[in-house]
Amino acid sequence: MRIVDVTRPVFAGMPVWPGDPPCRCGWSARLPDDGFNAAELSFGAHTGTHADGPLHVLEDGAPVGDLALDAFIGPAHVVDTGEATKIGAEWLAAHLKAECERLLLRTRAWRDPRVFPTRWPALTADAARLLVDRGVRLVGTDAPSPDAADAADLPVHHVLLGAGVPIIENLLLDDVAGGAYELIALPLRLTEADASPVRAVLVER
Repeated sequence: MRIVDVTRPVFAGMPVWPGDPPCRCGWSARLPDDGFNAAELSFGAHTGTHADGPLHVLEDGAPVGDLALDAFIGPAHVVDTGEATKIGAEWLAAHLKAECERLLLRTRAWRDPRVFPTRWPALTADAARLLVDRGVRLVGTDAPSPDAADAADLPVHHVLLGAGVPIIENLLLDDVAGGAYELIALPLRLTEADASPVRAVLVER
């Protein structure tokens, strides 16, 4: 068994979605003065590798802490998008395994981990509906979003989250080959938040 950490490191000043709160990491206590170290963290819920829940785009949607955990644990398929510039229903139908329960897209969006991407291979709304129709339980991507960067109305989010399919964004799949894995990526039990950081790992047996 091999465990692969597919979580992006969290650090002060890391790139975040334009307009989101900056990531700050400091100290509320230090060993020389207080006898112990205590870190103090400040960042938005969509920082780094995180899960989106229905509340992100739906007024009456469930907060991320209310989501069933079984969607975040289980068989997953990593699919490399190759040279595709967008992931439409036709492309997806040709690459999606019939038994796929959790789809993870490797787009290589983060060319430089210090620079927030401005474009990436994104799903179309038709592709998202195909995933819902196929019974996919979770969709993940190594890009900042399954929607296009300029998709202000977030159609893919609406289709997936509206159907109860959680989304994981900003996975670290640079060195992960396409194929079958077991995913473990649990969100925090945040009762009033639309999203949550996750520690995502793939288990290769």
